[in-house]
Formats: sequence, structure tokens, C-alpha cells
Amino acid sequence: MKQQRMVAKALILSTSLLMAAGQAQGAGYESNKKMGIPEDVDAIHSTYLPVMIDKDFQSMMKMDTEMKNKIKKRQQEMLERRYDLSNRPADLKMSAGKKAIQEGVRVKLPEGMSWEKLNNMTAMEIRDQGVFPEGFLSLPHVKHETGGQVIPADQIDEITKLEKRNLERFDVEFDLPKHFLPEFPPPIYLTTRPDLGDVSQGKVLSIANYYEIMHGLVTPVQMEGLRLLLTPFPQQQFNQTEDRKVKEPTLGIACFDCHTNGHTNAAFHLNPDTRPHIARLRLDTVSLRGLFNQQIHGSKRSLRSVEDFTEFEQRTAYFDGDQVTAAKKGVNLPDRASQVAMMAQMQNILDFPPAPKLDVFGRLDPDKASTLELQGEEIFFGKGRCGACHPAPFYLDNNMHNLKVERFYKPHMSNMKWISAAGPIKTFTLRGIKDSPPYMHDGRLLTLEDTVEFFNLVTGIDLTKEEKEALTAFMRCL
Repeated sequence: MKQQRMVAKALILSTSLLMAAGQAQGAGYESNKKMGIPEDVDAIHSTYLPVMIDKDFQSMMKMDTEMKNKIKKRQQEMLERRYDLSNRPADLKMSAGKKAIQEGVRVKLPEGMSWEKLNNMTAMEIRDQGVFPEGFLSLPHVKHETGGQVIPADQIDEITKLEKRNLERFDVEFDLPKHFLPEFPPPIYLTTRPDLGDVSQGKVLSIANYYEIMHGLVTPVQMEGLRLLLTPFPQQQFNQTEDRKVKEPTLGIACFDCHTNGHTNAAFHLNPDTRPHIARLRLDTVSLRGLFNQQIHGSKRSLRSVEDFTEFEQRTAYFDGDQVTAAKKGVNLPDRASQVAMMAQMQNILDFPPAPKLDVFGRLDPDKASTLELQGEEIFFGKGRCGACHPAPFYLDNNMHNLKVERFYKPHMSNMKWISAAGPIKTFTLRGIKDSPPYMHDGRLLTLEDTVEFFNLVTGIDLTKEEKEALTAFMRCL
């Protein structure tokens, strides 16, 4: 009961949930009682976001600003419980050659536990003894009770410099250390001009410089698509209304504010397609590289074309999946026949980074790969069964899969996130994976070594220490 009272108190202090109080009624409430969600969090059992705002902007900003340090401290304490956050760079760098990837298992084990001991336990034993590593659980948004897009500092600083547009929220800050993020700015590779390699000139594409950088490299249709991908439009936290989360009214967010240079900067928000609010999943921004060969889009929505994805992101990711609020705040509804098609054309020429050790079938060239990497490839397609969901040459199967991780823990609250079954999630491509930390749909795994340990436990493939090392070495070649 004490924990539930603390949850209720936190909800009262949350501006967004204070406004939502009283809206959660009826069937939604009853279904969540069946899930075992504490009654104290009734204020966020609603399907809808609040539309009528009864507080002025200055009052809400004051409340959010006063809560910011407490929210930051709460998230930092959770991250430090979960992970070793130290900066331990590997010898290998990301594709631009400017930033080293992080190495080593960073997920912390419960006291007295080892990976070997844990892997010898059944899922039920792990669940009943409460020893499932916290870092393997769903990662809460830095302020899960509010959610919304949170942008890393490098992107904020660069867009401020280039466009005088502010992406800094006054209520939250980005939570993961910079050394666990993708290189910035990321390189740009085009399927139409593979001979050029990186065409970014080491710059962040913005509405202020895209034409100069890409002129002569893309078609007129692609250029117009790029302009639209770089144009800011209203978003739930970035707009002109009194419940925005930026000090000054703003034009909004651009697609490439999160998908920097068509890749990712690890910005995150909450998935738009789950309710109630506390059960929503944190979403780490996925790279747009290789989109040309993907048949489904969205972590859970399974949208069937990049055009669908492009069109509906303006109502879903931008507005928490609530079209009512989107209409109020000025949602952008791009024309499907012209604007959406052009945006899709640009996204469809974003290529994977070079993988010099792979042959035309996406497999290792024995003349270029090390013995350890070749051993890792054998494990990937053999004992590890990774290839079942990530077949070569693009290392995805265009399906959704359910790992049923909930076998290993009891449902509970964590930093205002209801940790329970997540259901099926889209398989993401592993091509260029070393460039895209952190890993999993919510960024819960900080390194490739963490990812290997996670799947080793959850799928029960029982890899040895040497096999795990080889598997990690192989994935770094992709």
C-alpha cells in the first residue's frame, strides 16, 4: 500500500495526469483492474488524452520545472541500478570512423548471481525468486507519466545553431550517457550513388542546408521529399498550445529531428498504439537506412508500406496516437499522392553503411573475416538460431515475433511504467547494427554484448562464454 500511495502522489504532481484525472471511466478501468494495475493510478486508465486544458501555460510550466530535478534523479537512480554506465570504448569505430562502439556486458546482475547460474535456472524459478536482471525489463520513458519526444543534446544544439529552433523541453532531459548513442552526425549513404560513400559532408541535414548539400545528388522528387522530412510540423509537446513543453511557441518537430541524416540519434518517445498510458512502450528511434527493403513498419503497428508509415506518423508518433488532440494542435496531413510519395522516395534511397567483410549474399567472405568472426557466423545461423528471425542478406524477416519475456518476472510498476507483457514486436534489421545503439525497440540494452546475453537467456540457447564472444564479433561485421 505504501508503494501505491507513492505512485498516487507522483500522479498528482504530474501536470499531464492531473489534467487527465477523472477521464478514466467504464470499461477501460475495469479491464485494467483485471490486469492487476494498482487502483491508485486510475487517472491514466483513459484511452484518450485530455483535450480541454484548464490551466494556463505559466502555471503548468512552473509545476513541470519544479518537478524536473526529481524526475531526473528518479530516472538516473533506476539507470544506475540497471547498468554499468561507464565509458568503455572498444577498438572498433562506427561507420564514420569518429566514434568507438561501447563494449562489455553492462546489465547488472542481482547480488550473488552469475550469468552461468542464471542460465541454468528455469523461467519460473527466475520469476519466483525475482532474479531477472532489471536491465532486461522494459525501459521506462524518462517521464513516463507524460511521455513525448525527447531529443539528445547534440541534436538540440545543432538545430538551435542552424535554424534558431529550440528542441529542448523544460520538463525533462535525455537520460542515457552520450557514449551509448550513435555517432553524430551520422554519415549518409545513398543506394543511387554508392560510388560516393558518405555524402553528408560531416554535417547535420536541416532545412537551412539540405539543398546545398544534396543538390546534384538526388532527383527533384527526392529533393522535395527531403525538404518535407526536414520541415517542422506541430507535435504534442512542440506547438503553440498552453500544454506544450517548450518555453516559446514553436513550429514543431521535423522527421529528421529524430532520424538525423536518415539514421537515428536515439531520440525516444512512447509507442502510440498501446493503452492505458502506463502500459505504453518506450520507443528508441529506428534507423531509416535500408528502408527500401522492409515490408512492414512500426514496432507494433505493422504498417504495410513506407507511405503508410510516413502518413500516419503525423497523427501517431507526433500526437501519441490520438487524432482528437492532433486536430486541435494543427496536425499536418500530407497529401498521399504527392507529398507522401515524395517523402517515401527520399527515404527509399537511404542505404546501409558499407560492410566490407560481407559477400553479395550477405555472408562473411572467408578471405576477409577472422577465425572468431567466422565462428560467430556459424553460431548465428546454427546453435544461436539468430538467423531464424534475421536471415541474410538484410538480416530481417519482415515479421513480428513475441519473445514472451513476461515468463521471467511478475508484473509491477517501475518509474510510472507498468512492466508487463509487451506482445509481438517487429523484427529490426541487423545490417549496420554497430551504428545503432542502444538496442531493442526501447533501447533497454546498451551494447551488443548485452543483447547476446539477453537472447541467450530468453531463448534458452545455452551459449558458452566463447560462443557469446564470437557471436558479438560477427554482428560487428554486419
